[in-house]
Amino acid sequence: MSTSSLPQRSTVRKKKPTKRRKKRSFFRTLSKVFLFCFILLIAGGGWFYFAPSAKNLRYSIADTLITTQHRYMAKYIIGEDGLKDRVTEYSSLFEEMGVEKDTHTITPEPEEVKEKPLVEIENVSGTGYSGYVMIVNDPTKVRLGIPNKVGSGEKVTSMVKRTGAIAGVNGGGFADPNWKGNGFKPIGIVISQGKLYYNGLGGKKSTQIVGLDKQGKMVAGNYSLDEINKMGVQEAVTFSPRLIVNGKGLIKNAAEGWGIAPRTAMGQRADGAIIFVVIDGRQPTYSIGANLYDVQQILLKHGAVIAANLDGGSSTVLVKDNEIMNKPSSQYGERYLPTAFLVFEHPEQVDMPNIWKGLDPSKIDAAKKRTH
Repeated sequence: MSTSSLPQRSTVRKKKPTKRRKKRSFFRTLSKVFLFCFILLIAGGGWFYFAPSAKNLRYSIADTLITTQHRYMAKYIIGEDGLKDRVTEYSSLFEEMGVEKDTHTITPEPEEVKEKPLVEIENVSGTGYSGYVMIVNDPTKVRLGIPNKVGSGEKVTSMVKRTGAIAGVNGGGFADPNWKGNGFKPIGIVISQGKLYYNGLGGKKSTQIVGLDKQGKMVAGNYSLDEINKMGVQEAVTFSPRLIVNGKGLIKNAAEGWGIAPRTAMGQRADGAIIFVVIDGRQPTYSIGANLYDVQQILLKHGAVIAANLDGGSSTVLVKDNEIMNKPSSQYGERYLPTAFLVFEHPEQVDMPNIWKGLDPSKIDAAKKRTH
């Protein structure tokens, strides 16, 4: 047999791809990936900024930024004019939410039926948020706590310990330059023990308050100082918006919920029990936060017939038995505040001296350094 008719093994070896060819192939693949991502980014950006279907998302992100110290960044989402319009829109909406006359009444349970502890705390959670609901079964046991040193606010933990309170949550807002305020200059008014302790209205005839009258009935809404006096308001701060009035929620949906943030709110059931809602936020691995619609729904679920928002954000804190129950978001730790709602076994024994007495609100330095 001829050797030429037998299958021959090729003596020509295929060249292995060189490192240069491998590198070119890698960069071609990488460039395709980058091109795909770029196209996706352009398409996504186009949808986010221009598509009607993305409007709610745009405003939700903008509203969330508005509640932070980075409010200015919202203009990159909805434009500078959009930012101004949004803030004006919410201000107008919050004013409207405080107008309807509150007609709720409370009917406390008979003493012989009461077997519940004064304070009950439960966990609450939902999509993206975690927090607590604190029920105070006797509304007459709640008093407004204020600082004890001129020139500085006070931590709620300090107020609770100093006054012998059982529990406490943060109260009204305050002037906070560069988000590093000393917590001593409240916004609006402060009423303690039935007396006007602080008046920062600057000529305004009315303000939105959150508080309690002598009988323990919650008061929330837009009132003049004369109306507040005639109603016998005992403890109150300025804050808004009112969330529930006469048993119905005032926020229609999440789109009107003023973004996602840590929240504190106060409500009351028909039996008089006070409901405090404290929601943590700005902590992605734990709790991002809640919008006001979420908070409203929690309050309604717990039977609130009236409710209002309190200062939130990095001020949000819940203290029970001298310990912080929640996880405040402030990078500086628990904040110094001008007011807090405190719960006492014997509130009649508590005295809160007026540290603002004789001071001109317009001359209080909100950014003055603390000495303690």
